[in-house]
Amino acid sequence: MVEYFFKGGPFMYPILIALIIGIMFSIERFWTLMRASINARRFTHRIREALEKGSIDDAVEICANTRGPIANVLQAGLTRAGRGIEAVEKAVMTAGTIEMAFLERNLVWLATVVSLAPMLGFLGTVSGMVNAFDAIAQANDISPSLVAGGISEALLTTMFGLIVAIIIQFCHNFFVARIDKIVTDMEESTQEMVDTLVAKQ
Repeated sequence: MVEYFFKGGPFMYPILIALIIGIMFSIERFWTLMRASINARRFTHRIREALEKGSIDDAVEICANTRGPIANVLQAGLTRAGRGIEAVEKAVMTAGTIEMAFLERNLVWLATVVSLAPMLGFLGTVSGMVNAFDAIAQANDISPSLVAGGISEALLTTMFGLIVAIIIQFCHNFFVARIDKIVTDMEESTQEMVDTLVAKQ
């Protein structure tokens, strides 16, 4: 692989930088989203039990002792339970928007790498073909040995650019799926909390 890398020409370096950036943000998102994931059903059941016993403070304490966006959103709603259901729903919507931004942070960089890596590869392809035709023009002869280097550079940069894009695209799609799961759990939990508060009135 190292030999192929150096044969790929100067455009292999920006492709490598794009891969490093993509991996760095992928590791950061993986760590963050794994910490944000909880057993939503069990957590919501504990909140509902606390509310049914008439203790909003206990429910707030459960949220405070639980990490993740679901707990943060429910805590935002529960702290305003004394102001009525409309205040709870507004707080939940505001907190949900903030948590969504937190969950989706840095995904734009992964999408950028996915778009940029193949473009750098194609640019390397064009550069390699230009070098191949320059070699032909200078030698005034079409020989396989003359054009092999330029064509090899062209194909290698394209290949590496696509490999980087495939790897980071897989990571991006995985994170989007995890975020969708967390958001669904968040919506179900908040709806169940609101329903429990309404039933208590």
